[in-house]
Amino acid sequence: MTTHEVSNAKAPGASGRNAARAEHSTTLRGGKSGHEEPAATRGRTSIADIVVVKVAGMAAREIPGVHDMGGSISRTFGAVRERVPGGGAGVGRGVKVEVGERQAAIDIDVVVEYGVPLKEVARDVRENVIDSVERITGLEVVEVNIAFNDVHLPGEEDESPSESRVA
Repeated sequence: MTTHEVSNAKAPGASGRNAARAEHSTTLRGGKSGHEEPAATRGRTSIADIVVVKVAGMAAREIPGVHDMGGSISRTFGAVRERVPGGGAGVGRGVKVEVGERQAAIDIDVVVEYGVPLKEVARDVRENVIDSVERITGLEVVEVNIAFNDVHLPGEEDESPSESRVA
């Protein structure tokens, strides 16, 4: 059986915390190269941080009781981005990751529906995120920190930018 070496790589010219996070990736190295080696061990596989962010975001959103993710400002910007054609749904909104050689730590900001037990939602989010990230990426998740930053009340409108008065 071949062991895998893992190394971190950052794109040239990346500076600052946000640039490092956006362009950072983990490279999983296979075994030796050459035609005598099994095909599955030839070459390298790299996992960008954004992959871990999106996997964790999708996994957290699958849990009943999670209304939205991110702080109020990021949700407002997300609502604007969703209105722009091609802007996307912001799956990774409210998710921050730190990825090391073999491990990942994840922080998630969650808005819950009113009335759901926070302890149970936190447990379910944590279990689903850990299972999904470890299964999909092969990285060991050492912690998932969850911050509940708002409660969505029944009948409450989602935060969104006001409509423009001009066309």
